[in-house]
Amino acid sequence: MSRPRILVVDDEPQIRRALRVALRANGYDVDEAETGGEAIDAVALDRPDLVILDLALPDLDGVEVCRRLREWTQLPIIVLSAHGDDQAKVRALDEGADDFVTKPFSVPELLARMRVAIRHASRVNPEGDQVVWAGEVKIDLSRRVVTRAGAEVHLTPTEYGLLRYLAQHADRVITRGQLLRAVMGPGYADATGNLRVYIVGLRKKLEANPSRPRLLVTEPGVGYRLRTE
Repeated sequence: MSRPRILVVDDEPQIRRALRVALRANGYDVDEAETGGEAIDAVALDRPDLVILDLALPDLDGVEVCRRLREWTQLPIIVLSAHGDDQAKVRALDEGADDFVTKPFSVPELLARMRVAIRHASRVNPEGDQVVWAGEVKIDLSRRVVTRAGAEVHLTPTEYGLLRYLAQHADRVITRGQLLRAVMGPGYADATGNLRVYIVGLRKKLEANPSRPRLLVTEPGVGYRLRTE
């Protein structure tokens, strides 16, 4: 079997070198690009399995690269961002990035995020799995039934809509704006206070310890992730 091919896009040579060494040691082939323009050309020519994309590039910023790539490809994109750069993370995710890792990053964490993104991209069913498991919680999307440890969990329509969207994008970080627009409509894109209330309600019904959630986790400054891993 061929090794997955990863395109690393970063204008810092030391970052590219560190990623090249780590990825090759873990069974990946690596291509590199220093600018957003080079990245777009490399994706078009070489069709990598995943892109690791720095947000601070000398020509196009990473958000614009995400937007342009998403016009014609759905390959997984993981963005690298500086610590605290929450607005840029949200913009990149809203433009189609699959996940993000904050610099300085942990190689094991990056590898785990890559495995999830590549596995999700390889699924042949474009609608996603019809049954999603998160710990002992079973979300049957075709029947619209949620159970925990075999017992049915009764959710409000909005709670179910939020959980369904998260389940359809399981293990991906979803921004608050994405969730609100998808479930409540574009007019509610800034209703983050309402969203927090619904998330608290879901955790009370789904988590063993709602004050320390393990399934429906917060990505600080960005949004939420339904964890199945």
